[in-house]
Amino acid sequence: MMSIYDMKVESMDKGKHSLRLYEGNVLLIVNTASKCGFASQLNALQTLYERYQEQGFYVLGFPSNQFMNQEPLRDEEIPEHFQEKYGVTFPLFKKTMVRGKDIDPLFQHLTEESKGVGSNKIKWNFTKFLVGRDGTVLNRYSPKTDPDKIESDIQEAVNR
Repeated sequence: MMSIYDMKVESMDKGKHSLRLYEGNVLLIVNTASKCGFASQLNALQTLYERYQEQGFYVLGFPSNQFMNQEPLRDEEIPEHFQEKYGVTFPLFKKTMVRGKDIDPLFQHLTEESKGVGSNKIKWNFTKFLVGRDGTVLNRYSPKTDPDKIESDIQEAVNR
């Protein structure tokens, strides 16, 4: 069985690389979009990243344009926009297919390992996956779940 750390992703600045870079850390993987009504969650995600980074916690942002074209920016424009508008410094990756026939293997794995409501498919931007230090998916959160509401789960994961 393939581990999350065997997955290859394409970052904005490091090119294509393995998630093994993050092995042993707690991850919150989020599909993002700059024009989504939930984009204000980027502020809270950044706060969590800053608060727990020294304990081995990373937020990983994967922009997606699959939901009503809510990510119209080009890959190279996204980091600057997120930084200027929301103060984002956590790692961002190139636009990613998070559902459908061209789903990225990472999101295929995440959705197979965690239950959604009604189906395992990602239904909207800002679906969040909490991944433990061993690479297992600990929890999945809906787009409506404010990042502040999952802080206790993050604390528990980083203290394991």
